[in-house]
Amino acid sequence: MRALVLSLLLAGCATADSGGFFAVYRDTDVPISSKAVFEPERYLGTWYEVARYPVPFEAGCVGVTATYGLREDGLLSVLNICRNADGSEKSRIAGTAEIVGPGRLKVRFDNVPFVAADYWVLWTDDDYRTAVVGAPNGRSGWILNRTPDIRADKFDAARDILQFNGYDLSRLMEVTQ
Repeated sequence: MRALVLSLLLAGCATADSGGFFAVYRDTDVPISSKAVFEPERYLGTWYEVARYPVPFEAGCVGVTATYGLREDGLLSVLNICRNADGSEKSRIAGTAEIVGPGRLKVRFDNVPFVAADYWVLWTDDDYRTAVVGAPNGRSGWILNRTPDIRADKFDAARDILQFNGYDLSRLMEVTQ
């Protein structure tokens, strides 16, 4: 059964541009750029997902957090937690991220073999309190903040970054914390 689910997942990814499993949320003809001066040590810690583009693995999730740590082997540890509306934990997934360029990471999750996802940090504010993350293929995008509540000016700046990188803002959804 697990192999079937993985096969469907991969097949959906391969056909996303034509309405497959993952939708595409950005115009891939628009150049996308990651943060040129990315300081991984400042990115470590917990981030709250305040907005995202819909992806199947987060369906029904609220109160989503992502926590990053530094491992001895130089990789980053990743722990994503999804919550139900009542605050109880719905799911969690752990993995690693490898820094492959300035602001560019390849993320692998422990129970999803053979798949590494592009995770590009497109922007952070000067204090690493707000971040925008996306992927060149346009199938994902997030606005993250160090606290569950984000200031309006930071949210607007994050939306501007998404739009600059070709994302369709009409499809961005705010996430209840």
